[in-house]
Amino acid sequence: MTNPYNHLSDMVSELGALNSKPQYIFTTGLVLSSILNIFFVIGLYKVCKTHNINTIPVLFLLFFSFLAGPGIIPMPLPLHGIVGIPFPLLVFSPFFALILWRSHEYKLKIRVGAALSLFIMLLGFLIFFPEILTSYFGLKQRFLYMGWTLWSGLLAIRFLRLT
Repeated sequence: MTNPYNHLSDMVSELGALNSKPQYIFTTGLVLSSILNIFFVIGLYKVCKTHNINTIPVLFLLFFSFLAGPGIIPMPLPLHGIVGIPFPLLVFSPFFALILWRSHEYKLKIRVGAALSLFIMLLGFLIFFPEILTSYFGLKQRFLYMGWTLWSGLLAIRFLRLT
């Protein structure tokens, strides 16, 4: 990175690009968060089983852990763009929660948060429309991360209240 990094326009992967200053911090963060996500999913899965709640929305959270791949295989290596491909599938977690957890809404109270998280995550797919927000590719990418952060935080709070 020769120019100062711009979070609104530059790709997230540029932070971990080969030989960039923050490469190892970026890689460590992605791998660590991917590992911690697995433990998070295991915990949510157990609570779902205990309370007879469908686990499909929880299992879709595992797709977040695919972010370890782009951290381990940095940009511009050819596999960098391939190993993280399943990551956007985590958008199905709030989608299926809205459908499959309707009968548990009285105790989970996540309908509004799920809908908002889903909407924000879907904004991340604006990366496939270069004519929209043309100078803000980094922002478009970050919508997926912001939606996931909101969704996982909401799940943590609501499921902790169940235990």
